[in-house]
Parts: sequence; C-alpha cells; structure tokens
Amino acid sequence: MSKTAVIAFGGNALLRSGQEGFYQEQLANVEETCESVIPLVKAGYKIVIGHGNGPQVGNVLLQHEMANRVSGVVAMPLDFCVAETQGSIGYLIEQGFRNVLKRHGIEKEVLGIITQVVVDQNDPLFVNPTKPIGRYFKQKQMESFIEEHPGTIFREDPKGNGWRRVVASPAPKDILNVPAVEMLANAGHIVITVGGGGVPVIIDNGIIKGVEAVIDKDLSSALLATKLHADEFYILTDVPKVYINFRKPDEKALDVITIAEAQKYLEEGQFTEGSMAPKIRAAIRFVEQCGGTCIITEAGQLENPACGTRIVK
Repeated sequence: MSKTAVIAFGGNALLRSGQEGFYQEQLANVEETCESVIPLVKAGYKIVIGHGNGPQVGNVLLQHEMANRVSGVVAMPLDFCVAETQGSIGYLIEQGFRNVLKRHGIEKEVLGIITQVVVDQNDPLFVNPTKPIGRYFKQKQMESFIEEHPGTIFREDPKGNGWRRVVASPAPKDILNVPAVEMLANAGHIVITVGGGGVPVIIDNGIIKGVEAVIDKDLSSALLATKLHADEFYILTDVPKVYINFRKPDEKALDVITIAEAQKYLEEGQFTEGSMAPKIRAAIRFVEQCGGTCIITEAGQLENPACGTRIVK
C-alpha cells in the first residue's frame, strides 16, 4: 500500500521575507513549493496538505476593519476571516499544484476543503493571546491603531521587526471532515485542508459555533496526520534543519532526534515561541500518538531522502 504524507506548508510557502505579498509573488512562491513536493508524488505517496495563514488572515481582518471605519461596511469576525483565507490560499495552492503537475505530465485532481476544527471554549489560551497575525507595525502606528480599536493586543517581535497583533490560539481538539479527507486521499487526489489551522469552532449542546481565534497550523496538521495514521509528517519552514544554540558560535544542526531529546531541548528553551517551538511540539504529538516520522525542513530539500531533522520515537 502507498504511504500517506501530511505536509504543513509554512508561511514562506506563500510570502517570503522582504516581499509585499502581491498576488503574483504568492503564486510564484506556491508553485515553487509545490514543485518541491513532486518527488513524493512520483514516489506514490498519498498527499494531504495543511497551510498557515498568519500574515494573510491579519491583513484580511484589517481590511474588514478599515472598510467598516471608512464606509460602514459590516466587518466580519476573525473565524470568518480564517475561512476567507482558507479559500483564497487553497485556491493559490490548487492552481500552483495543477500547473506543476501538468509540467511533469502527472494527472491528478487537486482540491481544497474548507475545514472546521474544534477547540475547547475553556482553553486558557483564549485569555492569553499569543498568535501573531498580519503585518508589522512601527510603535507609533501600533499606538494609533490601539486608540482606534481599543482592546487590540500587540506584541513586539523578538527579532526587532516591529510590533504585530496577537490573537487567541487554542489547541485543536478535533477535525470535522477527516473521513472525507481520507476518502479523497485514498482515491489518489491531493487534498488541501486545515488551512490556517482550520476555522476554529466550539460545539455547544450539539450546535457548532465559530469563535474568534487562529489555531496553530502545525498543531492542526499534526492532529490531522495522527487521525489519518500518516506514515510521515512534514513541517516545511525556512531553514533546512532544526538547530540548537541557533545563531550562536556553537550552533548545531540536528539530523535525527527522539521525542525524548526533542522534549529536553524544548524544556531547555532551545526553541523560540512563535517560531520553532510550536513545530517541535507538533512533531512530538504526532510521533507519540501515531508512531510515524516527522521531518522538519525547508521545501527545497525534499528531493533528498535524508533531508531535514527527523523526529522519531
């Protein structure tokens, strides 16, 4: 039987450092990332893709707010904006993948699914926003925005890029359309799902309700990979491997580590929150619960069978 690979596209799959995020930029980036997945397609893997939306969902939310302030157009809540970006980014990935498949003479269907992900309404992360979204603000811009939108929370970027809005990011508990995803993947289709971590919802007395949050896409993709019993879970980022002592004189790239070693490095504070730490947590959860292998690497490395950092049991 063919193997299943769940691949979480990082933010750089759409938007690279220094870019403005124009449509053609994002489409070119997506095609390049999809091209890197072709070795797995040719090897016969069943491919399921998750993706982030941090920059995009923040920009969409800002567009709603500005339109409301300038022209009175009703602004939609954050969960609605997550669904918008699921659709728009899924469109880019589907188009990019179709173009890449055609160049390689491969006939496959590619389809994106709007996916709702269940969270706990009592998750403490609702009152401790940590997820950065949207663009960077200078301090004066940030202060002016807060005056116009009281209650908005910003955090300063540890790399010195400015200030970014932060929102609640509760842990994913369940994914509502896993059987459909599994059926489509088993039929040989490339499926795009849990976009932006999934549209966050709660279930209250059997009724589904959207909640304002942005779920971490790596954690949702790890949950998806577990539910699909995936053989491999890929987290694509902007570095070829995971490092300890990152950007220090004794920096060390990690080739293969166990989940015990990964947990030890986490506890030592080797990985930055909002960057590598959530990826390591997602890797640990998948390997613990499913027993497969998690590979953290940059997209361009996928043609190498020994690419990236591998987290194993």
